[in-house]
Amino acid sequence: MKAVGYRDPGPIDRGDALLDLDIARPVPAGRDLLVRVRAVSVNPVDTKVRRSRAPQGGDPVILGWDAVGEVVEVGDDVETHKIGDTVWYAGAIDRPGTNAEFHLVDERIVGRKPASVSDGAAAALPLTSLTAHEMLFERLRVTDPVPGAAPAVLIIGGAGGVGSIAIQLLRAKTDLTVIATASRKETMSWVRELGAHHVIDHSRPLPDQVDALGLGQPGSVFSTTHTGSYIGQVAELIAPQGRFGLIDDPETLDVSAFKTKAVSIHWEMMFTRSLFQTPDMGRQGTILNEVAGLLDAGKIRSTATESLGVINAANLRQAHETLESGTARGKLVLEGF
Repeated sequence: MKAVGYRDPGPIDRGDALLDLDIARPVPAGRDLLVRVRAVSVNPVDTKVRRSRAPQGGDPVILGWDAVGEVVEVGDDVETHKIGDTVWYAGAIDRPGTNAEFHLVDERIVGRKPASVSDGAAAALPLTSLTAHEMLFERLRVTDPVPGAAPAVLIIGGAGGVGSIAIQLLRAKTDLTVIATASRKETMSWVRELGAHHVIDHSRPLPDQVDALGLGQPGSVFSTTHTGSYIGQVAELIAPQGRFGLIDDPETLDVSAFKTKAVSIHWEMMFTRSLFQTPDMGRQGTILNEVAGLLDAGKIRSTATESLGVINAANLRQAHETLESGTARGKLVLEGF
């Protein structure tokens, strides 16, 4: 089957950074589904893995986690899906990725694909939706008020893939005030379109801008990017006993300034449940079905902003380059082989 991957980790500007490959079609067993992949999207994790993970056992590394596709075979223990189902999911970090014609995925982390949107539009959402949903409603518990805090959530990096869906989930599921950061005219417009009540510029000091809104100190802050640059500002602007969450990988994270305010710190990794086979692993399938329902009901929209064509090495290289440039808005998708 066709696939895209690499044999040596490294920067994207190398000629062999991503390769068109022909590899064996996998066979499902246990609770696995074999999915014929129809569309994928690209996430920052793809670029991080490409730069650092070496192949094991001589097999190339196949990247990609978001996928939409059709179930074509099932393992003997599968209970919730059947051949012919159209599904969407975000995969597992410790298994081969979705940049392949056929892909194995555990049924517990799979949901039904929303019926109201195209494959590409749907492929933009699984990983970011799971990340945002788990952070907002399970880690930060945004619906549990912080005493004395403004009923507001600040999202640092509102125009990226995770920020784009986090804004929408907050608007669809809560009455909280959403403050999002962006720094360019087009990204500020984008986060407003998605429902942010207030947009502030993360290239300027954040505490003064939050204070100027007249809302008070927000009870929750969700940092999606460049957390190391903002940690001191967050400590200043967040409410006492507030909750702070992050998803990126700062080289260092000095949170000592949070002590006097007793701020709790939450690190979200969407792959944790599948990586450790947690007893609540099936929660991810439930979340994806909920998000599909919100999409089909018109309460949220896809965050896909550009389709780069078919799934091949050249188009994926372009996606990686765009993500690493730091200028991406929403999600980049690819469809078919």
